[in-house]
Amino acid sequence: MQSQEATKSEQVRGFIALLDRIRIIEDEAAAEALLDELARPERPFILSFANAHAMNLGWNQPGMLDGLMRSDLVLRDGIGVKLGLQAFERPYGLNMNGTDFIPRVARKYAGRKAALFGTRSPWLDNARKKLEEMGLTIVAQQEGFDPPETYVQRAVETKPDLILMAMGMPKQEEVSVRLREALTHPVLIVNGGAILDYMGGKVPRAPAIMRQVGMEWLFRLAVEPKRLFSRYVLGIPIFFSHVAEVRRSGERPGGQGTH
Repeated sequence: MQSQEATKSEQVRGFIALLDRIRIIEDEAAAEALLDELARPERPFILSFANAHAMNLGWNQPGMLDGLMRSDLVLRDGIGVKLGLQAFERPYGLNMNGTDFIPRVARKYAGRKAALFGTRSPWLDNARKKLEEMGLTIVAQQEGFDPPETYVQRAVETKPDLILMAMGMPKQEEVSVRLREALTHPVLIVNGGAILDYMGGKVPRAPAIMRQVGMEWLFRLAVEPKRLFSRYVLGIPIFFSHVAEVRRSGERPGGQGTH
């Protein structure tokens, strides 16, 4: 059985590796260039987002960490990870939260085929209508509570150019890797969390001013207190305890250390 010290050391290394895995998008010009890049994948390509909740799950669940680490691209989502990067004097760039960025990605796929995997009706149906209004052709949709094989089969049959995943963590990260292994055509696979709930009207967005100052999490907590209490009220202090643990270890993102 692995010792507590060895487990802690692995958790620290995993936390650092995930911070290092995040691509920093410095400005809006870089974001636009990234959109162009994502619109032309040459193979099955997984886009994921790392927020404080994802970092916490990765600390305790090797499968979640593995799913994020196996993504082709990981972007920073939220003020928590920004502050975590600042704690290590690392650049943090723009907040590339999926709720704002994924619709921008979707618009790049107007006129092309998309699959929607996640949430449930009527939110899934509503999100489909919204994406169709944006010009996408929806060739497959499936609620987010089926076994991975169901999504793989639907994607193999329909060959979408874009797959929006909205199953929550860590299921969507695990399924996205299965999809990449099974598909042979160029396709962008986006791990979007609650993106279809937002697009389907289940969850309202925070006022613009709250989003601009990084306080959307507080609005979300007010809207969904039961579901999000542990994620935010408990999860935010836990995330910063992990940051503190890494700092005490002497290890640093970017391959630096104090030992």
